[in-house]
Amino acid sequence: MATSTSQPQVIKCKAAVAWRAGEAMVIEEVEVSPPQPMEIRVKVVATALCRSDFNAWLSQATPLFLATLHLFPRIFGHEASGIVESVGEGVTEFAKGDHVLTLFTGECMSCKQCTSEKGNICQVLGLERKGVMHSDQKTRFFIEGKPVYHYCAVSSFSEYTVVHSGCAVKVDPKAPLEKICLLSCGVAAGLGAAWKVADITKGSTVVIFGLGTLGLSVAQGARKRGASRIVGVETNPEKSVKAKAFGVTDFINPNDYNEPIEQVVKRITDGGADYSFECVGETAVINTALQSCCDGWGLTVTLGVPKSNPEVKAHFSSFLSGKTLKGSMLGGWKPKSDIPSLIEMYLNQEILVDEYISHNMPLENINQAFDLMKDGKCLRCVIHMP
Repeated sequence: MATSTSQPQVIKCKAAVAWRAGEAMVIEEVEVSPPQPMEIRVKVVATALCRSDFNAWLSQATPLFLATLHLFPRIFGHEASGIVESVGEGVTEFAKGDHVLTLFTGECMSCKQCTSEKGNICQVLGLERKGVMHSDQKTRFFIEGKPVYHYCAVSSFSEYTVVHSGCAVKVDPKAPLEKICLLSCGVAAGLGAAWKVADITKGSTVVIFGLGTLGLSVAQGARKRGASRIVGVETNPEKSVKAKAFGVTDFINPNDYNEPIEQVVKRITDGGADYSFECVGETAVINTALQSCCDGWGLTVTLGVPKSNPEVKAHFSSFLSGKTLKGSMLGGWKPKSDIPSLIEMYLNQEILVDEYISHNMPLENINQAFDLMKDGKCLRCVIHMP
C-alpha cells in the first residue's frame, strides 16, 4: 500500500492479468504508479464484464481496436465504479474519497465535439486503442518493472487503477457503487440509443436484435417512451422471460422460422418497424435490422461491436426508400455531462439497473465470469473487489 507521505506513492495490489489472448487470466500482484498530472487513482469497488472485454481478450475485434489486439500482458475491464484514492497535479474536480464511475470514452469539455451538441466523441479523450494512457502514451501498471497494458484507458479488473480525470465522473455517494457501475457503459448505451440517438416516439413499433444488456436497455428505453410494440429477436430462448420484464412484448427466435427474419418482422408490424436496433455485434445483422424497418422513415441504430467482417453491406434501395442507418457510441451521451442524470433517475427509481445483474463474484473468480459469458449464461456479471 501507499506510504504515509503527502505525495502518492506506488501501490501494490491484486489484478487479473491476461498474459495471452484467450488464455485464463492470472491474479497477479501489480504495481500501480501514482497519478500523473490531470489523472486520478481509483480504488475499484465493482466492475462488470462487458462483451467488448470478452472480444478483446480473445483478440477478436474490428479495426476500431486493431492496434490493441496483441497487446499483452494486459488488464481488461472498463465498466466500473470506485473511490478516488489520490489525485494528480492540476486536478481540482476530484478529491480523495469521491465516488466515481470510470468512462471508457472521456470528455475534455473544450474540443470541437465536446462544445457541440451534435456529438459525443471527444477529440482528446476519445476511445484509447493503444493500451496506454492518453496523456503520455505510457502505462501505469507494472510487474517486476515491466509494463502491463491498459484497456480503454480504464483497466478495472484491478483493485486500483489510474484514469485521466476526464475519463471519470463524480457520482452521488448515496448511489450503490456495486450497482451503478453498469451505467458507465452497457445500460447507459442502450438507454441513450433509444432516447438520444433514435428519439423513439410514443406509439411507435420497435424491433431489437439481441437481448443482452444492450438490447434490454434499449427495450427499457423504448417502453419508457411509450412504444406500442417492442419485438425482441434472440436465438437464446431462455431470454424470453427476462425480456418481458424490460418491456419486450413479442419474442422471435430466428431458429423457429424457415423464412428471412426481416419478413417475419414486416408481417407482424404491418410493413416494418419504425425503429430497429442491432445489439448483437454482427454486421450481417445490421442489414437484417435495416430491412426490418418500414419505408419512408424507418431508422436503424447499430450498437454492437462486431468480432469480424467489419464492413457493412446494404442495398441502395433501402436508403432510396427513405430508411436511415445510424451508429451510436455510449448512446450519444456526453459522458461527464449526462451520466449523472442517469444516476439521479436510478436513485429516483425511474430506471431499472439492478435487474441486469445476473451474477456477483469476487475478483478471484474472474475466469468463471468469462466462462459464463462465453456460454451465454450471464447478463451482467459484477466483480466485487476486496
